[in-house]
Amino acid sequence: MKHHLESLIQSAVETLQDEGALPADLSVKILVERTRDASHGDYACNIALMLAKPARCKPRDLAEKLVAALPASEQVAKVEIAGPGFINFTLTEATAYAVVGAVLEAGEAYGRSAIGDDKPVQVEFVSANPTGPLHVGHGRGAAYGAAVADLLAAVGFKVHREYYVNDAGRQMDILAVSVWLRYLDLCGEKLAFPANGYKGDYVWDIAADLHREHGDAYRHAADIVFSNLPADEPEGGDKEQYIDALVGRAKELLGEIAYRQVFDAGLNSILDDIRRDLEGFGVVYEAWFSERSLTESGAVGRAIEHLKAAGQLYEKGGAWWFRSSDFGDEKDRVVVRDNGQTTYFASDIAYHMQKLERGFERVIDVWGADHHGYVPRVKAALTALGDDADRLDVLLVQFAILYRGKEKVPMSTRSGQFVTLRELRAEVGDDAARFFYVMRRCEQHMDFDLELAKSQSSDNPVYYIQYAHARVCSVLRQMGEKGLEHDEKQGLASLSQLTEGHEQALLTRLARYPEVLEAAALNHEPHQLAHFLRDLANEFHTYYNAHQFLVGDAVLRDVRLCLIRAVRQVLANGLNLLGVSAPESM
Repeated sequence: MKHHLESLIQSAVETLQDEGALPADLSVKILVERTRDASHGDYACNIALMLAKPARCKPRDLAEKLVAALPASEQVAKVEIAGPGFINFTLTEATAYAVVGAVLEAGEAYGRSAIGDDKPVQVEFVSANPTGPLHVGHGRGAAYGAAVADLLAAVGFKVHREYYVNDAGRQMDILAVSVWLRYLDLCGEKLAFPANGYKGDYVWDIAADLHREHGDAYRHAADIVFSNLPADEPEGGDKEQYIDALVGRAKELLGEIAYRQVFDAGLNSILDDIRRDLEGFGVVYEAWFSERSLTESGAVGRAIEHLKAAGQLYEKGGAWWFRSSDFGDEKDRVVVRDNGQTTYFASDIAYHMQKLERGFERVIDVWGADHHGYVPRVKAALTALGDDADRLDVLLVQFAILYRGKEKVPMSTRSGQFVTLRELRAEVGDDAARFFYVMRRCEQHMDFDLELAKSQSSDNPVYYIQYAHARVCSVLRQMGEKGLEHDEKQGLASLSQLTEGHEQALLTRLARYPEVLEAAALNHEPHQLAHFLRDLANEFHTYYNAHQFLVGDAVLRDVRLCLIRAVRQVLANGLNLLGVSAPESM
């Protein structure tokens, strides 16, 4: 309806332009919004206030001209001018009732649109380093990214979901060394585990698999492994220098082929685990993109050469630096270290360059909020490469903080102290996890209340919404048990009998669903949809408690059944987009 009213106003603007009342080269975005006060009609537009200056006319006088030029519409009962020049629209009763038939006819497609015009959009999300299982913090990025992608697809964008696999770089080397050291322990070597190694039980599991498959093939004596290394942190040394030295020693002793086998054992085990977790959580990707492939394909080298040719790199201290401070970053960044190795940032540059080269009109990255510092440097690199940095949107997600009772659960992948996403799903269920994760704006901190997520009460929003859907299904089952039949055609022909206040509220709410869906998609805000569903469920439960549906009057019964079936459909449609089931019984 908003788009219909906007087209009416656009037609009026063009009419005034043809008449010379408005400049012919005028370009303005027409916005129609729901009114907050029903006495002001159903929708309002401030176009007259926006165009008053170029029209050299008082806003209210321009509003009168625009209203006079509006084309007739069977869906609009009344148009009024309010205040300094707002144009208010009141819809016809038939239009208000028509939403029920529209929902039932469209079914699962109700609310979906084609405003995205099939434009290609990439959404990259989660992309957690495969150095350990996904924990509850990663779960929020997964639920949010999946919802954003599904919402964009629902309004007509061609969405490509991608996971960027960090299968290269220092953290993966640390994981490989951690696995190898646990493997050596299983071989009978006595050793002290490094302070900066990965200590989770999953590292033991990977090492055990490696030992069962390869026996002592990768064994080296502990005194050789640890000879002439700098001191670790417990001995007063630097834990970062120590772990880097251990990585170097592992590569030296194992050799390139054996080291890669140990490396890949850790990578593949954890990556397979991540895939299973996400698929079980209802999160599926079109592609898993390898960071390693960027180097092997020459993409990293190509990006660096492009930056050099553009004069955006300089050499200092044997390293190559990107002039990111020239583009708003707080300081310049190293892309090639003095030992000739490229940095993680260099891979990031190549990856985003490659994304745009693949033809995506927009690229959306969902990152943890701790990566906020990366945003200006990546955008700076795209600009330096001659790309449009505005094609990249970075959405920062605060990690969820898990509480068990009043106790905050510690979260550290390195120390092995964390609650995995799989454990959370087992405790509260996929539906509660998916819904709770998207109830707030992504940039807001979130305390995940385990007890609330498991409760079967109206305070638990996902339970409350699902219960509304199940209640409608229960009414329909009762109808069959009583031997009653539902005449949809008769119900749709008599919708004017929906005169109760609760019914009018539901009609208005159902009509808003397409608008909420569009706003949630374009603004990357799935919480808008979550809140809408909670409001719709609340209005339905209130209606359910106040009125009977299976009444003796067959016509009224059919009318009310049409309305609650429409409610059920919209609840199911919205829950599906958030990755939540719509149960028929609870």
